[in-house]
Order: sequence, then C-alpha cells, then structure tokens
Amino acid sequence: MAGSRNWMLASLYWAFAAYLFIPIAVMVAMSFKDSRFIGFPIESWTLQWYVVVVQDAQMMGAFGYSVLIAVAATVLSLAVGLLAALMLGPARYLGKTVLFAVMCLPAVIPGVISGISLRLFIREIGLEPGTAAIILGHTVHNVPFVTIMILTRLNAMPKSQVEAAKDLGADEVVTFFRVTLPFLMPAVFGACMFSLLISFDDFIRSFFLGGYEPTLPVLIFSMLRSGMSPEINAISTAVLIVTAGLGLYAERYTRRLRSRT
Repeated sequence: MAGSRNWMLASLYWAFAAYLFIPIAVMVAMSFKDSRFIGFPIESWTLQWYVVVVQDAQMMGAFGYSVLIAVAATVLSLAVGLLAALMLGPARYLGKTVLFAVMCLPAVIPGVISGISLRLFIREIGLEPGTAAIILGHTVHNVPFVTIMILTRLNAMPKSQVEAAKDLGADEVVTFFRVTLPFLMPAVFGACMFSLLISFDDFIRSFFLGGYEPTLPVLIFSMLRSGMSPEINAISTAVLIVTAGLGLYAERYTRRLRSRT
C-alpha cells in the first residue's frame, strides 16, 4: 500500500516537472533553430538570433532600463523592508498582528488589481507614468517579501547575543550594526536577490505604470502581438540563464553566510 502511494506521488511529481520544464526546453531549442519558423524538426542550429538580439538597440535599451529599475526598487525595498522587520520583530505591542497583515497585502492582492490601484494612486499624487512610478510600484510589491525573509531570520536570533552586547556597554545603534545586522546578512542578501529578480520580471506593474520607454517584459509582450519569433526565444533564453544563475549563486552564498553566522 505504501509502495503504491509513493509510486503515485513520484509519478505526479515527475508529471508536474515535465509540465513545467518541457515548454522551457522547447523555447530554448527554438532559439537555436536556423529558421524563423517556430516548430520541429530542427534541421540545423545557429547562434544568429542571439547576435540579432545583442545588435538590437531597442532590446538592449529595454534590458538596461529593466536592470536600472530593478536595482532602484531593490534598494528601496531593502530599506523599507528592514525597518518593517525590526518594527515587527520579537517585541510585543498592541496592533502588531494588524500591522503585519496590512504589510502583507501587496503580496496577496491580484496583480491586475494592484496595477490599476497604483495607476490611480500616482494620478492622485500628481506623479506621471514612467520610471519613478514603476520603481514605486515595484517597491510596494517587493516590501512584503523582503520583510518576511528578514523577519524570519530576526525571530531566530538568540536574545543572548543582544543582551551580551548591552552588558558590554553597547547602545542600541552599536548593537544593531555590530550584532543584529551581521546576523541578518544572509536574509538581507537573499531578500536582495529575490527582490532584484521579481522586480526585473514584473510585467503587470510595469505595464500599468510605464511611460513611453518599455521595460524588457513589456517590450517582449508587445513583440508577441505579431507572433512568436526566434528573437523572442533568444532573449527569453538569455534572461532565463541569467536569472537562474543569479538564483543559484544567491542560494549558495546565503548558505555560506548562514554557516559563518
């Protein structure tokens, strides 16, 4: 009985894995096909579509623009998320649960609703659609994830470390920079990488808050209106490799930081 149940669970797992990875594998394969026709069979392989992407000024401009927005949104998200985590830390006070629930709202609200509400908000405050509006929208969306990651690490911090620092004469500021922040660095670094990746890949808020200059996801979406092309497969594959590499590096580096602390 247990063996058949394990077999069923393993079958479901591999079926789900195939459902996720087979389309990605097809996309990667089509980016090397020596033809504009998207489909099998692949008679010859080429790198010409990657060369076309690198030489496309609009594509490279959108890539750089997305990186700029992701970096700016990550810096703001880390600053706000770290303060929110310290506020929601081990200390107990009235209304803490409500404050935590409100902080998590941007992460659970549907993307379309979030994009529309942010568009209405920037119009009310007189902010024009564009770079600043996109950074604001990405920051609002990223802060809950950053806060939860840092807060989880903060709640696992031994109280004896802070108490020992205070017994040695350190005030609150010195204790934070000498004890608390080094202990939180694995979570801070992981939150930084996670925020960077989801901001770079954020399409909905970039679409609703963007101006005339598109981010890379918005540009790819506009290109898809005329149908699939090898250039789309090539840039998507390149982004996939970069994001997967950053994710794996972040995971490995975070584990090393945790082992040190």
